[in-house]
Amino acid sequence: MKKGKIGVQMMMLKGKVEEIGVYETMRKLNELGYHCVEISQIPMTAENVSELKRACADFDIKVASLSAAVEPMMPGMPGETLAADFDKIVSDCKTLDCNFLRIGMLPFTAIGNKDKIMEFVKKADEVAVKLAEHQIELYYHNHHIEFQKYDGEYLLDIIKNNTTHIGFEFDIHWIQRGGENPAEFIRKYAGRIALIHLKDYRIGQIDVSSLAGGDMSKFMQAFSNVVEFAEVGEGNLDIKGIIEAGLESGSQYFLVEQDDVYGRDPFDCLKTSGDNLRKLGYADWF
Repeated sequence: MKKGKIGVQMMMLKGKVEEIGVYETMRKLNELGYHCVEISQIPMTAENVSELKRACADFDIKVASLSAAVEPMMPGMPGETLAADFDKIVSDCKTLDCNFLRIGMLPFTAIGNKDKIMEFVKKADEVAVKLAEHQIELYYHNHHIEFQKYDGEYLLDIIKNNTTHIGFEFDIHWIQRGGENPAEFIRKYAGRIALIHLKDYRIGQIDVSSLAGGDMSKFMQAFSNVVEFAEVGEGNLDIKGIIEAGLESGSQYFLVEQDDVYGRDPFDCLKTSGDNLRKLGYADWF
């Protein structure tokens, strides 16, 4: 039976990396039964790259993908980019035996401006060609803003229809928040997907204290902002249906992510997500 690989998006563990280091963070993931990671928002210093490599060897962990921006998210913003650090990023991919690289989102300076978006899309597709010469594939990760329409067309579809070398990493929570059914939308991109973020979606508690004083604008703000990032299986998404749609559409990696853990320890959240995925029948995907 065809199967995928379940892993962890390490963005949610950046605090743990700062606290206990890369190696011990990876040791804990191994103890939780995870043997695959996507690396994002972890400084790719020489020390961290070396520790990632050592941990992957010691704990049999696969690096599914690394992260990089095409250009700075804003002028002067620090951080590695493919425009300025191409050779270093390629070297990190080779060191960590990783052939997938993902763009986290649009540059902040392009959001809401179709002309600037098209400039970004052109540059991203061009750098994808350069990466392919090194056997590295480039993927674009969505949020909800890609479901804004420009001339009647989703931004996400604009990116797909104006590129030939970029694939997609779909985040199921943000597809839901964008107003689409994740499983159905994934199938529309069959053949262009290799990575999926497993991130559940739930409605949290309204802050009833916002009613104090009778300020309806404050209440409506609280009323409109009750969506939460949930542990996988603790929200209302059809996780099994989404995973099967992803597998059918070509996804190889299914990465657990939770943008906000609301005071819980992220390792506890990852245990909850892992336990629920095993209950759904995916124990042999870990």
